Amino acid sequence: MAAVEMVELWRGGLKESVHRGHAVVWDRGGMVAAWGDPAAVIFPRSSCKMIQALPLVESGAADAAGLGPRQLALACASHNGAALHVGAVGDWLHGLGLAEPDLRCGAHMPQDPAEHRRLLCSDQPPCQLHNNCSGKHAGFLTWNRHHRGDADYHLPEHPLQRAIAAATAEVCDETPAGFGIDGCSAPNFAVSIAGLARAMAGFAAASEGARGQAQRRLVQAMLAHPELVAGEGRACTELMRAMGGRVAVKTGAEAVFVAIAPERGLGIALKIEDGATRGSEAAITALLVHYGLLDPAHPVVGKYLRRPLRNWRGVDVAERRLAAAFPGRG
Repeated sequence: MAAVEMVELWRGGLKESVHRGHAVVWDRGGMVAAWGDPAAVIFPRSSCKMIQALPLVESGAADAAGLGPRQLALACASHNGAALHVGAVGDWLHGLGLAEPDLRCGAHMPQDPAEHRRLLCSDQPPCQLHNNCSGKHAGFLTWNRHHRGDADYHLPEHPLQRAIAAATAEVCDETPAGFGIDGCSAPNFAVSIAGLARAMAGFAAASEGARGQAQRRLVQAMLAHPELVAGEGRACTELMRAMGGRVAVKTGAEAVFVAIAPERGLGIALKIEDGATRGSEAAITALLVHYGLLDPAHPVVGKYLRRPLRNWRGVDVAERRLAAAFPGRG
C-alpha cells in the first residue's frame, strides 16, 4: 500500500507541495484506524526513546541510582541543549561519578537560541551535554554502571543494546527488520508503523506487571516535565502543555511522531515519507484534534496546522491544509 497525502502547502491559489505518509492509531482492542500502509517499515528514530529507556527502569538501575521523574523525562528527551538541559544532565552524570567524556553521543550546537548565542559569543565549542540525546545516553550510562558494562555501551553487540532490541521486539510484537545507527551513535531498530503504534498503546494502557510499571513511570515523567522532553518553542513541549499533561507526544528525526494517551489507552504513530518536520507536526496535531485529545481552538493548533506561512517581510504568502483523505480537514 502506498503512502497517502496528509498535508498540503498552498501558495497563490495553487497546491505547491504535498507531504505523504503513513499513520496508525491503536488501542486496547487493536488497530483503530490506519492511513497509508500499516506494515511500512521505518526507523522510529527518537520517537522510541521511551522503549530504549525500558531496560533502565526494569533492571532496577534507575532506582539504584535514585533517579526521579526529571531524569526519566530526560532519558526520553530530544532536548534543545538549553542551560536547563545541559545542567540537569551534567548533574546526573556527576551523581553517578561520571562526566561528559563518558558519553558516546557526540557534540553538536544546541537548538536553544540563548545557549547557541552564548557559545558563539564566547567562542566556546559545544560539548556532548548539548547533544539532544545526552539524557538518553545518561540513562544508558546509568544502566551500564549498574551492570558493570564496558565503556562502549552504544555498540550494537553491547548487552544494553541487546536488551533494548529485545524490549523493542516485545512491545512492538514483531521482530525488528534490522537496525541503523542513529545520529547519536546508538542503534535504532526498524519496525512497522503498526508495531510502533501498538507499542505506544502498550505504554498508554500499561499492565500491572514490572513492564507496565516501568512504562507508566516513563510516561508520567514526560507528562510532568514537558520542558525537559524537548524545550521552549518545540512541538513536543507545546503540544503536551496544550493537552494539560494528559497526552505524551514525542518526535523523531525524519518526520516521525508518536502519541500516548493513557486516559484512552490510545497509541498513535506516524511517518511522513519525505522526512519533513513541517509535515509530521501538522499531521500529529490533526490526529490529536480528530481524536478529541487536543482542543481545536487552542493556539497551538494554529501554530502547527492552520497559521499562514509568512515571508521575511511578514506577509502571509502560503498556508498548510490537510489533504482530503486525512482526518480533521475543515
